[in-house]
Amino acid sequence: MKLESPTGGNVVDVPRRRVVLRGEEVSYRLIRARRRSIGMEVHLEGLTVRAPRWVTLRDVEAALVERAAWILRSLAAWRARRRDVMPREWKSNAPIAYRGDTLSLALYPSRSASIAADLFHLVVRHPCAHVEHEVAKSVIEWLRAQATALVAPRVLHYVERIGVHAPAVRLSNARSEWGSCNANGDIRLNWRLVQLPPALAEYVVAHEVAHIVELNHSKRFWSLVETLLPGHAALRRELDDWTALLAS
Repeated sequence: MKLESPTGGNVVDVPRRRVVLRGEEVSYRLIRARRRSIGMEVHLEGLTVRAPRWVTLRDVEAALVERAAWILRSLAAWRARRRDVMPREWKSNAPIAYRGDTLSLALYPSRSASIAADLFHLVVRHPCAHVEHEVAKSVIEWLRAQATALVAPRVLHYVERIGVHAPAVRLSNARSEWGSCNANGDIRLNWRLVQLPPALAEYVVAHEVAHIVELNHSKRFWSLVETLLPGHAALRRELDDWTALLAS
């Protein structure tokens, strides 16, 4: 049996099942796959089990019970990674992540809308400062604009380093990845990069630009990433601790 605990990845949208492990109810997705054994993954979306079609549900759940300690420990580790990165209520003093820091919302009524960050606060002046969904809409639009201003010049910087044409760059709202690059060299970067520490956002940009040359994760790819951003391995590990914010 293969046990895996990756940092994320797309999971097929299939119904969840439930099983009781050591007295705790755990939900999981069961995906039937062409493989010889049962595989388990714990990531930001929870527990996913992949099993051959010939394996019965009883055998799947017996395997889950057998590995209950690992599953519960891994789920707890992911829960501990969750951060207050976006307000649960868009009111003054609510926490919000910006460039690696946790700021407090400071809301003020105003005839015109404006947003600015200082060392401790995200100051929002808005005609509807008391209407949460209006505040949320304005702040997210501001964050997206900040993300564009952050990543666009860094993409050009790394593109010039590797000597390729500037790609099309778009923002995404993906729930399971920070960025992507397709076979045409088009890059999509998650707008929530602006909530990460700048060094981690820099790593994601370098990573995706490297995919323009190497659309894989081969040794040549990682060597190129290291050339673009020496010491990237430490940033890659640190990024794991922020991945759960995509699900918030």
